[in-house]
Amino acid sequence: MPTKSFSLLLTLFLLHACSISTTGSTGKPGQDGLQLSNSVSDTEILVKNQNEFNEAVKSLKPGDTLVLANGEWQDFEILFKGQGNAKSPITLKAETKGKVILTGRSNLRLSGEYLVIEGLVFTNGYSPTGEVIAFRENTKKLANNSRVTQVVIDGFSNPDKFDSDKWVVFYGKRNRFDHSHLEGKNNNGVTMAVRLNTESSQENHHRIDHNYFGPRPILGSNGGETLRIGTSKYSLTNSFTVVENNYFERCNGEVEIISNKSGQNKFLNNVFFESRGTLTLRHGNGNLVEGNVFFGNGKEHTGGIRVINADQTIRNNYMEGLTGIRFGGGFTVLNGVYNSPINRYHQVKNTKIENNTIINVDNINLAGGSDEERQAVPIDSSFSNNLVLNENGNNPFKIFDDVSGITFANNIAGQSPQAEIANGFSIEQISVKRGANGLLQSAAAQANNVGASASLSPTKRDETGVDWYPKAELEIEFDSGEVFAVATSAELLESLSKAQAGDVIELAAGDYDINRLIPIENKVTLRAKTPRTVTLYPMRSLTFEIRDGGSLKLDGINISGKKSPDSAGNVLIRNTKLPTLFNYKLVINNTHVSDLNVNHSAHVFDAGYRSLADEISIIDSSFTNITGDILRLNKEQDDLGIYNAEYVTVKNSTFVNIEGAVAKIYRGGTDESTFGPHFYMTDSIVENVGSGKRNKTKSSIFLLGVQQTMLDGNTFKDSKVITIDHTVGEPITKIFNNTFDSVPLPVVTETFAKGPSTAIMEGNNIL
Repeated sequence: MPTKSFSLLLTLFLLHACSISTTGSTGKPGQDGLQLSNSVSDTEILVKNQNEFNEAVKSLKPGDTLVLANGEWQDFEILFKGQGNAKSPITLKAETKGKVILTGRSNLRLSGEYLVIEGLVFTNGYSPTGEVIAFRENTKKLANNSRVTQVVIDGFSNPDKFDSDKWVVFYGKRNRFDHSHLEGKNNNGVTMAVRLNTESSQENHHRIDHNYFGPRPILGSNGGETLRIGTSKYSLTNSFTVVENNYFERCNGEVEIISNKSGQNKFLNNVFFESRGTLTLRHGNGNLVEGNVFFGNGKEHTGGIRVINADQTIRNNYMEGLTGIRFGGGFTVLNGVYNSPINRYHQVKNTKIENNTIINVDNINLAGGSDEERQAVPIDSSFSNNLVLNENGNNPFKIFDDVSGITFANNIAGQSPQAEIANGFSIEQISVKRGANGLLQSAAAQANNVGASASLSPTKRDETGVDWYPKAELEIEFDSGEVFAVATSAELLESLSKAQAGDVIELAAGDYDINRLIPIENKVTLRAKTPRTVTLYPMRSLTFEIRDGGSLKLDGINISGKKSPDSAGNVLIRNTKLPTLFNYKLVINNTHVSDLNVNHSAHVFDAGYRSLADEISIIDSSFTNITGDILRLNKEQDDLGIYNAEYVTVKNSTFVNIEGAVAKIYRGGTDESTFGPHFYMTDSIVENVGSGKRNKTKSSIFLLGVQQTMLDGNTFKDSKVITIDHTVGEPITKIFNNTFDSVPLPVVTETFAKGPSTAIMEGNNIL
């Protein structure tokens, strides 16, 4: 989503008469007690430009407050350094919170002792270095006992999606980041990281609290975590970081929302709202996960907690409506690797899982990830006093290996689990109702000390971040904006140039010659006023170009290639050839595309390198006489786990006389941290597809590395074979109730896993 406008920021700004509490959620002094700069200070120095700042910062003393004047500060690399003390920190603040805007190539470094930063906004730019906010000047000069509070970073992403950077990076010791707003990181790299790469940053006792972690879109690769504490190399080192009372909303970057890679950390009272992935104890021992709440609301791939390593405690957490599978399940205890290298999977042992409430969660995975490498089953661990209830009556437990090393005791479930763990459960008809805290509760279970405590109170969204900057809104949908009625090609092009996100260009009946490229820069719909009475005639080698920030829906339109130029490689729709930062959507509904056959290799859609579609849908549409492919989603062949589309859905559509493939999807590499791609095709007809001599895959559908595939109720006739290559991540392939007329059954290859194919083929008719 593009960055919020500057005018919106100013409109929604409200002055504060008082500051937030400086004592933290415990109300106790200590590290939390750094005084904010709107308390009485010895000296306040207002600076109006970078030169004035650079001069003033040289002579700051304990108790001083340096004030940045309201306005836009462009290309400002702030180095804020000084030596304050516990009673008199040195403060850098905005003249008015939210009205000091850092844009362009800007960042912030802190160096010294007892420093406080507050009230700044980073937007409309990106850091020229690998960090937007860093608690250090360089590798030798760090910040300690310092605080960054009430700061906003919104969409401050490197325009090169896979040029990795981080937004907030902790170094030093006893630093705090709180009551801040981080939203819209679109590029590779963790949003927030705690580094333990030197002794001076280990056993650091940092605190991360009351922050709003707003939506992070699907990255389509590893490297999309929202928070990481430590790295594999230092994972046997303790951090003692506390992460509490934060709100994670739609943080969907990858399968790990939080990647814990160090020891002795605490994750307390955080809320995860409709966020894909899990709080993952990836490395490190002796961590505590307590009082956290996970609301999945049935959204796909929403997860809970994944447990690895030793001496972990997971208690008094609440999980509801989570649909995640495998590593991203609602609750997962993973197998480890015997004599594991530091960067792989250490065995789960001496772990306590107690007094958690798990309701309407699809998957509780025990000994998950079991394979030839991960053979070290959990040992010396317990699963006790937990409440497990699925209102649909399904058993959520999935057991992948020996779980005799986990003791199950005094749990209550609404349905019988597997025999090997059944002795640890009382099966009861549990009655639950939603309490004042918003959680489903069972008084009977709580009376028996089973499930989460009745006193568990989720952190509220409006208790996090700042109240002078708007939190994320829902994504703007197709067809939600203004409708522009057009009757000529000129009017069509003019209306598209003015369209805003959600707008509809409604075409009167007739023929439209399209003699120039149409850039798509917003989320727009081209819709026939009366379905299928409109015909577009592309007259350029490329018709629609989806640019960064654009999405396209075609609805009820005929598209004929009869007037296309006589050149090879014509494309109806394509991403820009430049890598894009924002994900897009493409919907083709009730549309007929025909006669893209003036020359060879004419394609309907061709993805750009380093582009990612959240969704591509073809519904109630038909495609005939095309010399290329329908969907080319195969640009990422460097085998880094990157791919071009998260969801591809084909429903009730027809493909006839297509020389290329209906879809070519490629996701190479061995990384297991992504959710997709997904390919679903139902109730469709594929006839004479894939036989063109330039179709190198020799397939009517080619899927490599797709994580979830469903082919159901389709008819394949006189077409090339469907080729499916399973790579990593335990892919799920279901091929049900299809008719194969002069077409062989799909060929499914297991590239890395040994043994028979894991694809499920049932009810298919072979003619």
